[in-house]
Amino acid sequence: MVTVLGSGDALLRVIEQAFPATDIHVRGNEITASGDAAEVALVQRLFEEMMLVLRTGQPMTEDAVERSIAMLRSAGNGADSETPAEVLTQNILSNRGRTIRPKTLNQKRYVDAIDQHTVVFGIGPAGTGKTYLAMAKAVQALQAKQVNRIILTRPAVEAGERLGFLPGTLYEKIDPYLRPLYDALHDMLDPDSIPRLMAAGTIEVAPLAYMRGRTLNDAFIILDEAQNTSPEQMKMFLTRLGFESKIVITGDVTQVDLPNGSKSGLRQVQEILEDVDDVHFARLTSTDVVRHRLVGRIVDAYERYDDRNGK
Repeated sequence: MVTVLGSGDALLRVIEQAFPATDIHVRGNEITASGDAAEVALVQRLFEEMMLVLRTGQPMTEDAVERSIAMLRSAGNGADSETPAEVLTQNILSNRGRTIRPKTLNQKRYVDAIDQHTVVFGIGPAGTGKTYLAMAKAVQALQAKQVNRIILTRPAVEAGERLGFLPGTLYEKIDPYLRPLYDALHDMLDPDSIPRLMAAGTIEVAPLAYMRGRTLNDAFIILDEAQNTSPEQMKMFLTRLGFESKIVITGDVTQVDLPNGSKSGLRQVQEILEDVDDVHFARLTSTDVVRHRLVGRIVDAYERYDDRNGK
C-alpha cells in the first residue's frame, strides 16, 4: 500500500487534487471512492493502471500519476487506445541501472513511429524528449545490429552568437553545437566506449555541412535542431538516405535562429512531405514536456503571447 499511495501519501494527495469532488478513503489495504459515477470509474481505472506498473517493479512517481490521469481523461473522450501502463512500462534502453522509456502517450507514438517508418520527423517544443528518445532508439538499433553506425548531425546556426568570434579551430568552434548530442550519448553508453566507437566511425557526430555529397547506408541518422536548416539543406539531407538506413529529424518550429527573412526547411518540409508514404510526422506539445513541470507552463505562456501578437 505504501508503494501505491507514495511516501507520506504523496501520490494519494496528487490523486485527491485531480479528483476534488470524489471522496477517497483508505482503510488498511482497501481504497474506496464515492462521488460522481464517471469520476469514481476513472479513479478505479487509475489505481488499476498504477498496480500494473508497480507489478513490473517500476516505481510510480507524482509526475507519472499526473500523466496517467491526463491519459485516462483523454481516453475517456475516445481519443486514445493505449493505456497508461502500456506507455509507462515500454522500455527502450537500459544502461547502468537506468532505463529510458517514454513518459507520455505522444512520446510512445513517436517511438513506435520510429520503429514503423523510414523517415520520422519529431516536431515539438523544448523538453519533449524529441532528440533524447531518437538517440535512445539509435543506440538500441546499433546494439541490436539493425544498423552498423549512428550519425548525429546539427546545423551550426547560433542562437544569437556567431561562430567566427569563437576561439579555436573549426572543430573546436563546432563542438559547442554538438555538445547536447555528446551529453545524451554519455547517458546511454559506457562513457569509456564512446571515444573508441567514434574513432572506429561507428558513431559520427558532425555538422550538417559535412553530409553533402554522401550516401548513408546501414545507418541510423539523426538531424537535430532541424528548424535551423534552409529548404536547400533539408532537401540535401533527406536525399542522403541510403539502403537499410533510418532517418529521424527533430526540431521546434517556434525556435528558428536563422537570419531574418530566411525560410526554415523544417516548416516547409511539412507541406511537401505530409502525404508521402513511409514518412511520418510526430507532433509533440507542451503536455509532453518531461523537464521541470514549469517548462510546460513557460512554453504555453509563450504560445499565448505569440497568438496575441499575431506571430
